[in-house]
Amino acid sequence: MSQKKQPRAKRGKKTVESDGVAHIKASFNNTIVTLTDTKGDVVAWASSGKAGFKGSKKSTPFAATLAAETAGREAYALGMRRVNVRVQGPGSGRESAISALASAGLTVKSIHDVTPLPHNGCRPPKKRRV
Repeated sequence: MSQKKQPRAKRGKKTVESDGVAHIKASFNNTIVTLTDTKGDVVAWASSGKAGFKGSKKSTPFAATLAAETAGREAYALGMRRVNVRVQGPGSGRESAISALASAGLTVKSIHDVTPLPHNGCRPPKKRRV
């Protein structure tokens, strides 16, 4: 005879600490915004593709704005209020994503550029001839 299943406890409302880190990865093709707590656990994330943009429209500053606003609102609802921003990459959505986080209600404490710079590592891709 099989054992009776234990009644599973209901999940409580997820809350996070008020300080966090906003990681903005702005590539040439997309912008990804990830909000984490100070330990590094992901609280909320959004991207231009998740916001409904496809193809070359994902790389626009407007798409980055919508993605950052979506992630910012979600984190604000869970209790996050202040963020340190870490921006990575050469994309066009860098500044617009930072301002969108502020408009979502989060206070931007600091902005750090963490774009990796090679000490003459790999050969870069060839220049485009348009």
